[in-house]
Amino acid sequence: MIKFLRKGSIIFSLLLAQPCYGQSRVNTLPSWAFGGFARPANINPIISPDTVSRFLDPMSKKQVQWEANDTFNPAATIKNNKIIVLYRAEDLYGIGIGFRTSRVGYAESTDGIQFSRRKAPVLYPDNDVAKKYEWPGGCEDPRVAVTAGGTYVVFYTEWNRDLPRLGVATSKDLIHWKKRGPIFKTAYDGKFFNIASKSASILTRVINGKQVIIKTNGKYWLYWGEHHVYAATSTNLVDWTPLVDNKGELKELMSPRDGYFDSDLTECGPPALMTKDGVILFYNGKNKPAEGRDTRFNANSYCAGQALFDAKDPSKFKTRLDIPFLRPMEPFEKSGQYINGTVFIEGMVYFKKKWFLYYGCADSRVAVAVYDPSKPAPPDPVE
Repeated sequence: MIKFLRKGSIIFSLLLAQPCYGQSRVNTLPSWAFGGFARPANINPIISPDTVSRFLDPMSKKQVQWEANDTFNPAATIKNNKIIVLYRAEDLYGIGIGFRTSRVGYAESTDGIQFSRRKAPVLYPDNDVAKKYEWPGGCEDPRVAVTAGGTYVVFYTEWNRDLPRLGVATSKDLIHWKKRGPIFKTAYDGKFFNIASKSASILTRVINGKQVIIKTNGKYWLYWGEHHVYAATSTNLVDWTPLVDNKGELKELMSPRDGYFDSDLTECGPPALMTKDGVILFYNGKNKPAEGRDTRFNANSYCAGQALFDAKDPSKFKTRLDIPFLRPMEPFEKSGQYINGTVFIEGMVYFKKKWFLYYGCADSRVAVAVYDPSKPAPPDPVE
C-alpha cells in the first residue's frame, strides 16, 4: 500500500539563498520569484473543523459529520468576483491521515479573508462512475483552475485505500461537478493507469487581469507528482498523456536534493504560472527525517518552494529556491495531525491586484498569506 507523505511546513516569504546543507541564514529574493507573502494579522486559520455541519452520505445512508475532524489542503479560484476555496475535509470515522473519508467543502469570500461555508460538501464519494476509485478513502487534495470560457477544472486524488489516482472533474459553478475519472486511464494503453499518482498543477497565465488555463505548444500542460515532478499534456483537459523518456518511463523534471528543505519530496502545489521569466511551479518540499536533511528546518517538515521552467519548453528545468518562501512558524502550523510542521500550498489566486495563497496547516486547518506586488513583505528569516 502507498504510505501517504502529507503536507508540510512553511512560512510565506520568497527567497533564494545560498545552497548546501543549510549554511546560509540570509534570505534573498531572485527577480523571477513571487513574494514576499505576509499572513494577515489575527486572521489565521481561516477555516477550521466544524462539528455541527451534517451531510447525508449517499454511501452509508447516514448523516455524517463530514468536516468534524480536519479541514485542510485547499484549492482556490475566482467566481462572480469572489474567491472560492475548495478544501479537503475529513470526518470522524477512522484513525489517522488517509484512513477517514475525505470530501471537498466549499467556502466563499468577498475579501479573501473572511469566508462563509456551504453546509454540505460539493465533491465526495457517491454511487457513480468513480465509486471504485474513491470509496472508502474519498476525494482528497484538490487543485482548481478555470478556462477562459468559464469551465472550472479540478484535479484531485481519488483514494480507495488501495491506490491513489489523479482524477479530474469539471463544473460551471464549482458546486455541481461532472467526474471524469482517472486522468491516465487511456494513455499508452493504460500503462500508467495503475500507478500511484497525485498532486497536479495545471499551467495558467494572467490575461486581462484574470488567471486562466492556457495551452503551450498547442496543448494543455500539467505538472504532477509527489516524490518527483513529472508532466503530462492534453487536448481536452480530461485525458492526459504523461511525458516519458527514451525508455518509455516517466520523465523526471525535478527531484529531491540532499541538504535542502526539499530533500525527501518535491510535490506539486497550486496551478503553475506563466510569467515573463518563464513558468513558475509552486511546490511543497518535504525534509528528510534524518541523514541528508536540511538542518535549518525540522525533520519531516513540509515547506513551500518555487521552481522556474523554460517558457518555450516547460519541461526544461532552470532553477529553484534554495530556501523555502513559506515554512511552518505559527503554532497552528505545527500542531494537529502533522506536528512536524506543515504549510502545504494548493490554491493561489490573483484578486484585486494581489495574490492570495491558501495552504493547509499541519493537515488540520486552512490559512492564507497575501502578496501585494506594490508593497511586498520582507522575507522571513531562516530561523
